[in-house]
Amino acid sequence: MAVPIRQQARVGAYILKQRLTGRRQYPLVLMLEPLFRCNLACPGCGKIDYPDSILNKRLSVQACLDAAEECGAPIVSIAGGEPLIHKEIGEIVSGMIARKRFVYLCTNALLLEKKLDLFKPSPYLTFSIHLDGLKEEHDHAVDQEGVFEKATAAIRKVRAQGFRVNVNTTIFDGYKAENVAEFMDFVTDLGVEGVTVSPGYAYERAPDQEHFLRRQGAKQLFRDLFDLGRGKKWQFSQSTLFLDFLAGNQEYRCTPWGNPTRNVFGWQRPCYLLSEGYASSFKELMEETEWEKYGTGNYEKCADCMVHCGYEATAVNDTLDHPLKALKVWLKGVDTKQPMAPDIPLDNQRPAEFVFERVVDTAISDLSQAEERRSNASDAA
Repeated sequence: MAVPIRQQARVGAYILKQRLTGRRQYPLVLMLEPLFRCNLACPGCGKIDYPDSILNKRLSVQACLDAAEECGAPIVSIAGGEPLIHKEIGEIVSGMIARKRFVYLCTNALLLEKKLDLFKPSPYLTFSIHLDGLKEEHDHAVDQEGVFEKATAAIRKVRAQGFRVNVNTTIFDGYKAENVAEFMDFVTDLGVEGVTVSPGYAYERAPDQEHFLRRQGAKQLFRDLFDLGRGKKWQFSQSTLFLDFLAGNQEYRCTPWGNPTRNVFGWQRPCYLLSEGYASSFKELMEETEWEKYGTGNYEKCADCMVHCGYEATAVNDTLDHPLKALKVWLKGVDTKQPMAPDIPLDNQRPAEFVFERVVDTAISDLSQAEERRSNASDAA
């Protein structure tokens, strides 16, 4: 696992503190989206399907720092959209680092070399660069030629300047284990710290709905991949038991509160992947969200999800509860031959509710009213 000891120790101490105080629902990673605007339009992404009035919105530096304090998670993943478009991204990152948050700045890297002077190498900063395979697969996934070459050139430059670099990879249907293994060899040779890997989630608003992996197919693909990786120096930026889960060896339930999302609308319910309402505060999100209505087996939209933002926190908790099980997998590697664990039955899941337009209309209205109140207060002052 390619996570520095300092980060492991800090996160471990944080988790221990939560457990000693009897807190069972707590965040590990703040998913911060300071904007939705992006300089790509990937067909498998449902994050940019908003009117221009929303795509032009930005969270202020103070709003971002307040979200980190309110949430308290030791790790902040800054995503979007493309966060490097934000004019104050340097201040946001430096403010998080000053507060000793481990920052993962998620970027397609098209602007990274141009913006690099905004940042300084730090053990608290990792550039998490989006690569969905080698040149052909990645450029196809982002629907633009030349992106792979620009991203890999940026990786070489930021590595040479002493920055931590992670690769964030989404696996889609149609990918072959042999091709993904070749990609893993390539990024290992690039010298990245690790790879965050996950099967793609079927965003309901994504233009391309044909290439998302189903649950059984995902498990078999990862089994085949881990089998090919035995004896190699691949590094994953994920827990051992999460990787074991991807290979079908663990029956896990989603832990959506482990990675709460703050964006221009507020605190997103229930998770980074699903937008079905917003809370005005982190406290409201945690206490008033009907968590039991979501997750595989509970909700049709969640049936095939195996994404790290839902299941990594589950795997981390299982590691603490069963350290010997985690140690066994770490020492021996992921078992790719044993029968897969029984999957969660879907018989009682509630049907999908397609509420995106209503949720966005409500959120836009709330934003407009809040801005009007601020304007009136300013005029009165």
